[in-house]
Amino acid sequence: MGAAHSLCLARHCQYREHANLLILGGENWCLKPIFTLYPKMVSDTNFLKWCLTPIFSNFPSFFRLDSAAMAENHPNTPEKSPRLLKSTSVVSGMTLLSRILGLVRDIVFARFFGAGIVMDAFFVAFKIPNIFRRFFAEGAFSQSFVPVFTEYDETRTPAEVKELVDRVTGTLGLILLIMTVVGVVAAPALISVFGMGWVWSPVPEDADKFALAVDMLRLTFPYLFFVSLVALGGGILNTYQRFAAPAFAPVLLNVVLISFAALIAPYYSRPGIALAAGVFAAGLVQLLFLLPFLGRLKVLPRPRWGGSHPGVRKIGRLMVPAIFGSSVAQINILFDTLIASFLVTGSISWLYYSDRLMEFPLGVFGIALATVILPNLSRHHAAESRQAFSVMLDWAMRLTVLIALPATIGLFMLSGPVLTTIFYGGQFDIDDVSMAVPSLMAYSIGLTGFIFVKVLAPGFFARQDTRTPVRIGIIALVVNMVLNILIVVPWVSGGWPAPHAGLAIATSASAFINAGLLWRQLHKDGIWRPRPGWRRFLLQVTVACGIMAIMLDRFVAPLASWIEALTWTRCLWLALAVIGGGGIYAATLFAVGLRPAALRMTTPGTPV
Repeated sequence: MGAAHSLCLARHCQYREHANLLILGGENWCLKPIFTLYPKMVSDTNFLKWCLTPIFSNFPSFFRLDSAAMAENHPNTPEKSPRLLKSTSVVSGMTLLSRILGLVRDIVFARFFGAGIVMDAFFVAFKIPNIFRRFFAEGAFSQSFVPVFTEYDETRTPAEVKELVDRVTGTLGLILLIMTVVGVVAAPALISVFGMGWVWSPVPEDADKFALAVDMLRLTFPYLFFVSLVALGGGILNTYQRFAAPAFAPVLLNVVLISFAALIAPYYSRPGIALAAGVFAAGLVQLLFLLPFLGRLKVLPRPRWGGSHPGVRKIGRLMVPAIFGSSVAQINILFDTLIASFLVTGSISWLYYSDRLMEFPLGVFGIALATVILPNLSRHHAAESRQAFSVMLDWAMRLTVLIALPATIGLFMLSGPVLTTIFYGGQFDIDDVSMAVPSLMAYSIGLTGFIFVKVLAPGFFARQDTRTPVRIGIIALVVNMVLNILIVVPWVSGGWPAPHAGLAIATSASAFINAGLLWRQLHKDGIWRPRPGWRRFLLQVTVACGIMAIMLDRFVAPLASWIEALTWTRCLWLALAVIGGGGIYAATLFAVGLRPAALRMTTPGTPV
């Protein structure tokens, strides 16, 4: 047992009687329900105190956390159903905070800069490092690193675990540094690929967009270096069941970008450059934030080159097909962006704002659940517990159906009201709303597919199988590219409005194909064996979604009324629609006989 593990176990025994105890005084009563809902957060109590104190520095009595709440179960044990749900709640809660601040960030972007030249250039310059991030951050690297690190943590000595961390950090860091230098120097070539329509266009404003995007990319590309190391630290912390800190890190990205967009960019002669500088600063802040938490676990890296280290080489072998798989998705994004650059100015921005709203439920639930189940599935695989592996996958799929289907219907039916309430105003006018609505509706159709891909993929990665998702991803890529051509080209030729929505339709269709093929392979290989009750469960959810859709259609006002209404009125209407729709959905589920006990993760006769 590692030193960090022994320390955690000792603390658990010492403080077991005080676990989850929170002392909340004065005005602090308002936090009690939050920590009651998310008791797992107490395992990172000092984290909360450390990261939130600056935010609430003007409110010194806002909250107080008992140090006894630091107790936590041994981190090497795969989490049981209630505890796993709590961990998912922690990640979802932090992700929800991040997504809310992300919406605030996008509201600031929309109100200050709209959907014009600056934002089209910025979104391309910000998208490029994020595409490479899928390889070296939460994409291919994390999917390869977490299972190997979990295996080392289960079977090797603390010294060997620490050496793996040092070697991986040194190797990854050097590769990222070289890539960052190349990316900064080759910025014009990268923008020429992603913004090909600007290069070929005779319109002067497209030439300005190209030049601005190049300057921005030289500031945004180093974000890849910082955020990839953040993903490495987050993978280590997640393996030790410390989910809160990595989930909170993206909050800092949004806080920094909001600050630069609202407080610096408007007063700078080139506001786009100020936004790009904010991306650079945000990456650095995120990396510095995670270092203390790694230090507490005694796994703070001391980077060393590890090209010949067996653990590093194993991660590298797993990454090769995973990188190719991630490349499939990124080629998809590249192709979408390339086509959008040939469309009218604003198309890239409309797609971005629509995608951000679709990403809200995807991140709050889908990515959060995938983050939690990957290390736990990896432990079940390491323990050769096929039954527990299957049960956990089945539980995750039921939870996905329960939440993703109503979210899909709600987002589709409330696309106009959501866009109007959140983005309408300032530089984001009625025309922008009308152009963004079709793309958001198209993206919302694929929300369930997107979430299922996130949840099903760990079923392969946890078993160190990165080849199968690659093969399936290639099929989805080809389908998406073919659909892009078949849908968008006739759309543009016919002169119909909002051809950019065709890109979103193709993306949604390919997500369902990807998810369906992943599901079929897991079922075919016997990795997922469905538990009894699926037909009844699907019927209950379908009935509840249908009743919710009927009520939303009946009571939600038309889009024209939302545009004419005052801001506070729109906010009130949207809150009532979301809460009312959710309440109707939950009440209908209860009426048709679905109870919380049906969602417990159990093996035959015994809770897992």
